[in-house]
Amino acid sequence: MAATARRSAVCAARRSAAPAARPADPTPVPPRRVRGAGPGRRRAAPGAVRLGALLGAPLALLLLVVGVAAPAHAQGYRYWSFWQREGGSWTYATEGPSTARPGDGDTVGFRFAVSEDSGDATRPRGTADFDAICADTPAKAGGKRVAIVLDFGTAADAPGGETPPRARTECARVDGSASAAEALAAVAKPLRYDSSAMLCGIAGYPARGCGELAEAGAGAKAESSGASKRASEDRDEGPSAGLIGGVAAVVALGAAALWQARRRRA
Repeated sequence: MAATARRSAVCAARRSAAPAARPADPTPVPPRRVRGAGPGRRRAAPGAVRLGALLGAPLALLLLVVGVAAPAHAQGYRYWSFWQREGGSWTYATEGPSTARPGDGDTVGFRFAVSEDSGDATRPRGTADFDAICADTPAKAGGKRVAIVLDFGTAADAPGGETPPRARTECARVDGSASAAEALAAVAKPLRYDSSAMLCGIAGYPARGCGELAEAGAGAKAESSGASKRASEDRDEGPSAGLIGGVAAVVALGAAALWQARRRRA
């Protein structure tokens, strides 16, 4: 009996010394914060990181497309260009009208426009030649006849507040040694020059300015081709189909990536 009582006492002591079972904790463990990130800032979710990676390249491509699609406005100089008609077509003169000396029966032209350089200069309009322009001007001994085409340009290239006169042709009858500038002065006064002898105005147009920097007008460059002008206007009126397609692709890709990220978090 005594031995049995002692064993019972030892078992009871052991049961009392054993730790009580820990109840389940229903409280979730708070998310781990990023070290040094400041209060309340948490590590970015993997889905958000993948979303940024997916959208980064397409957005950069879209910005590049938008930059390329932005219209550029070319600049040029507003001035009178000097031309010589050879073989039925206009050729930009290689010297100025004060030194050029056309022969009897030659045709020269002057065009007012905004051009970037001589290679971009706008030609005089019309197809009139010497025979048509000087048909009513008889030849005179000791002199010469020079057909002159005056194209005052378009409203797009006119200085602010001025309206270009209508284009016209003249037949100048001058001395045999006269220059193109002297032939011009015989039929289109007043002429206006600057201090460097640059021709600034013909028949009083324009009233001011001389070779100033200006934005190139679309009207002057597109006169020789109506189709080219319409195509240029279509491009400038709104975004191109390629640009719209690029925006749609980026939006679709972003939506798909966002849906996938939310699905994985769920």
